[in-house]
Amino acid sequence: MIKAVGVTVMSYNIHHGVGMDDQLNLHRIADVIRDSGAEIVSLQEVDRFYGDRSEYKDQAAEMAALLGYHYAYGANLDLGPEEGRADNRQYGTAILSKHPILRHENRMLSSFEDEPRGVLHAVIDLRDVHVNVYNTHLGLDTTSRTVQAQEIMKLAASAQGPKLVMGDFNAEPDSAELQLLLHSGLVNSFQGMEDAYTFPFSSPPEIIDYILTSPAVLHSNQRVIHTDASDHLPIAVDLTFK
Repeated sequence: MIKAVGVTVMSYNIHHGVGMDDQLNLHRIADVIRDSGAEIVSLQEVDRFYGDRSEYKDQAAEMAALLGYHYAYGANLDLGPEEGRADNRQYGTAILSKHPILRHENRMLSSFEDEPRGVLHAVIDLRDVHVNVYNTHLGLDTTSRTVQAQEIMKLAASAQGPKLVMGDFNAEPDSAELQLLLHSGLVNSFQGMEDAYTFPFSSPPEIIDYILTSPAVLHSNQRVIHTDASDHLPIAVDLTFK
C-alpha cells in the first residue's frame, strides 16, 4: 500500500515585517501563517539584526518561536555590524517548518545588479518523506533571473526525492525565466488559475510569487490570502506526496 502524506505550504514576501500601515508587526505575519494552516513556509525579505527598520531583530528566529516551528535562514546580504553592535546586518530568506529540518544550505546565485541573490535549500522530514525545499527571491532584471533560474534548475536536479521551489520570482507566468523552470520538469501548483495575483497587495495586477513542485506531487485548495500585513499577498496550497 502506497502511503500518502499531506501538507499545506505557503510562500510569502513579508517586506521585513512592515505592513501597508507602515507598522512593523511580526505577530501579524505569524497570525497569517497560523490561520492558513501552513506547515512549511518560505519567506522572502527577512531581516536579521539588519537595522532600525526591523528593530535589529532576528526575524526568522522570532517568527519560528511565535509559531513553535523549526527554521533555517539564508543571508543574501551580509554587512558588517553597525557601530556599537556585535551582529552582522543580514537580509535574505527563511524557511519555517512544523516538521524537522534535517539540513540546510544557502547558495549564492549569479546576479548582474546591485542586490545579491541566493537560494535557500532545506531538507525537511515530512513524516518520513524527505522533501527538498528551495526558497528564492530572484532579481529585478531579465538577464539575472534567467541565469538564476538555470542555476536553481541544476541544484534541484542533483537532489533526490520530491522538490518544492518557492518564492518571489519577480517574473510573470509567461516569462522565459518561469518557463525554464517548468520545462525542467517542475509543475506550477497554481497552473490554470488566472487570478493568483499577489503584488502589490491592493487589487494586485501581477503574478510573481510561486510554488512549484515535482510532477508526482498532487495539488489542491490553491489560494491567495488577502491581508495587508505586507506589500505582497501570500499564496498557499495543499500538497500530497506519495
